[in-house]
Parts: sequence; structure tokens; C-alpha cells
Amino acid sequence: MKENAKILIGDDSILARKQLKDVVTRYIKNPVFIEATNGKEALEKYKQEQPDLTFLDIVMPVRDGILATIEITKQYKDARIVIVSSVGTKNQLRAAIEAGALDFVQKPVRDDLMEQILEKYLGDD
Repeated sequence: MKENAKILIGDDSILARKQLKDVVTRYIKNPVFIEATNGKEALEKYKQEQPDLTFLDIVMPVRDGILATIEITKQYKDARIVIVSSVGTKNQLRAAIEAGALDFVQKPVRDDLMEQILEKYLGDD
């Protein structure tokens, strides 16, 4: 998998961000993490860093993950965004995909699922 991959994690929970970083670090060598605590910040950090892969929670203050996904994918057609949320309704999943997210992962994140996601989007081309 891609070494030194830039990973943006947008989640208002410091614990959720840490758990995601821990899982990613098991599969990617020397990842570079960029953290955002809300959707507005995630958009700003995306513009600055243009990460290889972005994980966004749906429920966040200021701007939610769905709106952030819409705004990012409108400006960056090749953005790779995965929604990571405990709010896993069919409507939320559909909204995330329609917004431009490539995938949806249910919290708590399972290692095997995260490995598949990372391989899919950051695997050797």
C-alpha cells in the first residue's frame, strides 16, 4: 500500500480520530494524518493538503459530513472520501453516496474492513 499516504480524518470525537489513526497505522507505513473537528474545517484542510484519502463522520458541528462531502467533491472530482459513522441508516448511506462518498464504514471500525478500504483506495496502482 501507498507509503506516506496523506489521510484526512474529519470527526468531532478525539477518540474516534485516534481509533481510526491506530487502525490505519497498522496497514500503511508512515501515514501523514490531517485532522479536522467539523465539516467546515475538513473542507479547509482538504483544500490545503489535498489528501490521498479522506474519512468523514456524518454528525459533526458547524457542517456535517454529507455537506462537507458535497463541497469537496464539487471542487475536487477525484476526491476519495469514505464516510465513517455510527449513524448507519439506509437514508444516510444513500445521501453519502449521492454526495460523492466512495464508501461507508460503520463505527466501531473493524480492522478487516478498514484493511479492505485502504487496499481499495490506496493499494498499489
